[in-house]
Amino acid sequence: MTRFDEFKDIQKKLKAYGLVLNIASWDSNTEAPKDCFPYRSEMLSIISGEHFSLMTSQTYQDIIRDLLDQQDDLSETQYKEVEKAKKSLDKIVKIPKHEYVEFSKLRNMANRVWEEARENEDFEQFKPYLEKIIDFQKKMVSYRSSTTQPYNVLLDDYEEGMDMDKYDHFFQTIKDELVPFVQDILNNKPKEKPSYITESFPKQKQKQFVEYLLEVFDYNLNRGVLKESAHPFTWNTHSKDVRLTVRYLENYVFSSIFAAIHELGHALYEQQVDEMFDMTNLNSGASMGIHESQSRFYENIIGRSKAFWEAHFDKLKTLFSHQLKDVEIDDFYHAINWVEESFIRVEADELTYPLHILLRYELERAIFNDGISVDALPELWNKKMKSYLNVDVEKPSDGILQDVHWSGGAFGYFPTYALGSAYAAQLYYAMKEALDIEKLVKDNNIKAINTWLKENIHCFGSRLKPEEIIQKVTNEPFNPKYYIRYLKEKYTELYLKK
Repeated sequence: MTRFDEFKDIQKKLKAYGLVLNIASWDSNTEAPKDCFPYRSEMLSIISGEHFSLMTSQTYQDIIRDLLDQQDDLSETQYKEVEKAKKSLDKIVKIPKHEYVEFSKLRNMANRVWEEARENEDFEQFKPYLEKIIDFQKKMVSYRSSTTQPYNVLLDDYEEGMDMDKYDHFFQTIKDELVPFVQDILNNKPKEKPSYITESFPKQKQKQFVEYLLEVFDYNLNRGVLKESAHPFTWNTHSKDVRLTVRYLENYVFSSIFAAIHELGHALYEQQVDEMFDMTNLNSGASMGIHESQSRFYENIIGRSKAFWEAHFDKLKTLFSHQLKDVEIDDFYHAINWVEESFIRVEADELTYPLHILLRYELERAIFNDGISVDALPELWNKKMKSYLNVDVEKPSDGILQDVHWSGGAFGYFPTYALGSAYAAQLYYAMKEALDIEKLVKDNNIKAINTWLKENIHCFGSRLKPEEIIQKVTNEPFNPKYYIRYLKEKYTELYLKK
């Protein structure tokens, strides 16, 4: 047995543990009864401990070290596997096992407590869990690096190569060029929001339309499943098991429609990763930023386009004939791109959306680099909402309790949403050189778009790094100016042209 064979044998066992933990996580977020979590957290912490022991074993460390020294004997893909394994190992190898297990147990419980606190509008219920998660995360970061700024360590976890300097430049571009434009749009939009947007749309019919969307986007139900959850998400273990969830709000039908298209973007990416990577650690998207580029591309550039609704508005109108009986497609197109100051990130329009991310980026930066206390977070959150979006937060579910991410310790994740939107715009302009996107969408030929994305982005899994994908597809490095250009072109046409 070669050293690489030994590596693959351990990788396979790690994947088996990962499958069990992931299946339990999926169940926790979809169907598990609420009283099961104390017992479940205890059991899952044991499995997490076994996973940790195998991943940090001296045998595994020695194998990885030897293989890195034998680079010339490995194929490019094999070396990428070992390189990624080394990076994953470096994240946890210095962490004491009992702390790793305790953190896993805490996160499993915190997710359920967050759901209850959000329902109860009670930040105090969630606060002690958030404090412990932040303390744990700070300690974990300190084990990994004593020289790198803490938040930079976390940012790199979700988008390799990104740090505060790069994000600061990115968000400053948004502040300088987008904020004044957003204000111009808000000053020139119609005063009255179309009333039908918040009419009652029965949940069962919303489900029918979401199931229709699965067909439209060519999501393979033999490799996936659709469920309902408090916060929409996509889950996968390999290309043949990729699941998604949505939530249904009867007084806001756009929530389920665009959450579904967004999650389908993630899901299609994972279903289209080359099957050759299924038994490797390269069998998922390149990064969260690239992942979000796909979900935001499908949700906004396709899903909020007029061409898309020229193909599918009749279907929606058939299901909701009473609510939409007097609505024409031009009015509907404006409604789905309605710009307003709003509370909820996942339901925000695409123009104000990056301001929601800017807020979270600045708060996370303050938590990890400036030592701001958890007690101060709700007030600071509300102040920034007023400053950036001109809204007064009156309840935690509209403010600090609206997102699930912190309950799982996912600090550093939020900035990838805005970065992904910017990646999507740059990729879109490159795609337009190869495809007549508008015609394909209007002709309900999303499959051709899926194929292009598969061949240029999806099939590589995480064998390519984010900057390699952007350079390969667009023939230049990442440039946020494409994002500004896309938004200004679209919303000038919608709101400023008379």
